[in-house]
Amino acid sequence: MTLRKFLFLISLLSIKLVSAQEKTITLEEIWNGSFRTEGLQSLHPLKDGESYSVLNFNKALRSTSIDVYDYKASKYLTTILSSNNLNEVSYFLDYTFSNDESKILIATSEQPLYRHSKLGLYYIYDVSTKTLIQLSEEYVQEPSFSPDGSKVAYVLKNNIYVKDLNKNVTYQITNDGKLNHVINGVTDWVYEEEFAFVRAFEWNSSGDQIAYIKFDETNVPEFSMDIYGEDLYPFYSEFKYPKAGEINAKVSLHVFNSNTKKTKEIKVDNKEQDFYIPRIKWTNANNLLTAQFLNRQQNDLNLWLIDTKTNNSSVLLNEKDNAYIDITFYLTFLKDNSFIWTSEKDGFNHIYHYNIDGSLNQQVTSGKWEVTAYYGFSTKQKKIFYQSTEEGSINRTVYSIGLNGKNKKKLTSSQGTNEASFSADYSFFINTFSNVTTPPQYTLISSRNAAVHRNIKDNSFLKNKLSTYKWSEKMFYTTEINGYDLNYWMIKPHNFDPSKSYPLLMYQYSGPGSQKVANQWNDSNDYWHQYLASKGYVIVCVDGRGTGFKGAQFKKLTQNQLGKFEVEDQIEAARKFGELSYINASKIGIWGWSYGGFMSSNAILKGNDVFKAAVAVAPVTSWRFYDTIYTERYMDTPQNNPSGYDDNSPLSHVDKLKGKYLLIHGSADDNVHVQNTMRMVEALIQANKQFEWMIYPDKNHGIYGGNTRLHLYNKMTNFLNDNLKN
Repeated sequence: MTLRKFLFLISLLSIKLVSAQEKTITLEEIWNGSFRTEGLQSLHPLKDGESYSVLNFNKALRSTSIDVYDYKASKYLTTILSSNNLNEVSYFLDYTFSNDESKILIATSEQPLYRHSKLGLYYIYDVSTKTLIQLSEEYVQEPSFSPDGSKVAYVLKNNIYVKDLNKNVTYQITNDGKLNHVINGVTDWVYEEEFAFVRAFEWNSSGDQIAYIKFDETNVPEFSMDIYGEDLYPFYSEFKYPKAGEINAKVSLHVFNSNTKKTKEIKVDNKEQDFYIPRIKWTNANNLLTAQFLNRQQNDLNLWLIDTKTNNSSVLLNEKDNAYIDITFYLTFLKDNSFIWTSEKDGFNHIYHYNIDGSLNQQVTSGKWEVTAYYGFSTKQKKIFYQSTEEGSINRTVYSIGLNGKNKKKLTSSQGTNEASFSADYSFFINTFSNVTTPPQYTLISSRNAAVHRNIKDNSFLKNKLSTYKWSEKMFYTTEINGYDLNYWMIKPHNFDPSKSYPLLMYQYSGPGSQKVANQWNDSNDYWHQYLASKGYVIVCVDGRGTGFKGAQFKKLTQNQLGKFEVEDQIEAARKFGELSYINASKIGIWGWSYGGFMSSNAILKGNDVFKAAVAVAPVTSWRFYDTIYTERYMDTPQNNPSGYDDNSPLSHVDKLKGKYLLIHGSADDNVHVQNTMRMVEALIQANKQFEWMIYPDKNHGIYGGNTRLHLYNKMTNFLNDNLKN
């Protein structure tokens, strides 16, 4: 080869490399899964403490399997179950072990209902006999093994059933379940959405009692929406939805005894007439049940201890707050029935250890930082494992600490977001780590000395792939706004030139206790923001007052006036960014989804001298239209706080619109009803204001399915280009 040819080839290669590094992310790539990360699906730590199982899918054979791996050695051990070996099912979607791991509940088909709930077809696989039986021929909800694995309880058409696996018989334990009237053992819509659970029944430790919550929603107002479908006529979808200030479902607590086949209602000396039961949990004692009773205003919580044999009950602890009390899943009973509890009572969320009589044993953690997850307690090590914001509110780190609050140890070393999945004996955990520059990495770490034993998966393929694209670094900062230090991130255009002037797009959510400024890997919106940055936008996100992980006082500043301080912070931040030499102050836009849509709507109205354009996706436009639990937690009822509801509603400020406004909603949104958008549209029309809007037929709050997301983000991109760039 001649020198000339060699140099020519080198030149071509260089051109190709430069070209490869200049690729721009496309909207099609964002929504077709091109940047999807790999994870560990349905990971279950096994009881031996030395192995774990995951769900694997074989694309070639189109089959699923439950495979077991060794924690230490990083090697495949065995396959417990493969759909290739089953005649009855071709694949399955999820699985759950019985406590002794002798049986496996597998889901073969699922039909989503609302955010967390679904209907499913289930089978039970016996590991020793390798036999498979169907749980029910009908789609059911929330199947759960008894502690000894001999029975499975589930909900079918609002009633609770129990299948005895030894006798292969099924019996019904409630009979009054009826659509839109009575629900047994699963939550109604508003509990599911706002208390974040579906299964409302629990087995006791010996498996001879089932405690459950009954919802009588007969008098709850009914919401209906048109489903257009593909037939000649549309049809109604009707469900109970209590809007702020309206009647909630009447809840009651019951216990079924499998020995006597009798059910009794559990009543406590609760002074509140209108209340919630957001959690129930058995202690380790067969007859001792706990239930959390929360007043409707959600600022007074009692943890009741109930003896289901004698019907005696007492309050273990009471929590009160001037604003509201957050409900968690972290209540844990230790072997002696003392218990772990988390609380914000000292101003930050921390872990407490209580005795079974309700007396405080020890505040385990303390400091001006938040416990963000409680992972469990090791009886062998006598340690609690938790996640916190000790390395800054935008980061998450895993720690261990003694039950006495001493000998705290940091277990993860990388700064960013660390999440832990522990082995059954807490000797190891799989750490999922990511930050703004690192896609999820899975590593095995010793809980005793924090030593990293091995890397499991690192998604390096994605990082390598993204290195060929135009990519702008997301930078984290703090800024003083309205007397508070607020976290924000900024993405500048690729090949940023400080001498130029760029349009600014602000993104936020801003709801109480939320966080969008977090040191973690990208979600789909991050990729869209990178796309916009490659086209010459500066993107900023500010977590204002009312957002989370900076203490209870900061989080609860917005109480009784949602949309006031949060909006003021976004407006003032926009003014401050507009003073930067490289920001075109005449071309500032804002966008958000759900609560963020409420915010962006208010921002362009109240901040009409600052914002030129706003996009509101699925927005609340009046908190009068939203559900009781969420809204009243932060706003009280409209009857008690009418000005709080109306003064900061976008509906009250439509006459202030000057900029360009795009309003988007799904017509089948069961969460934030399209009613919000329709009322906003009418108000804008009557104020003689021009705007743009888009309705996605039969789409829910997530607005997805087929090409829907691609169409939506093309719509928003074109709107921003027309009104901020041109």
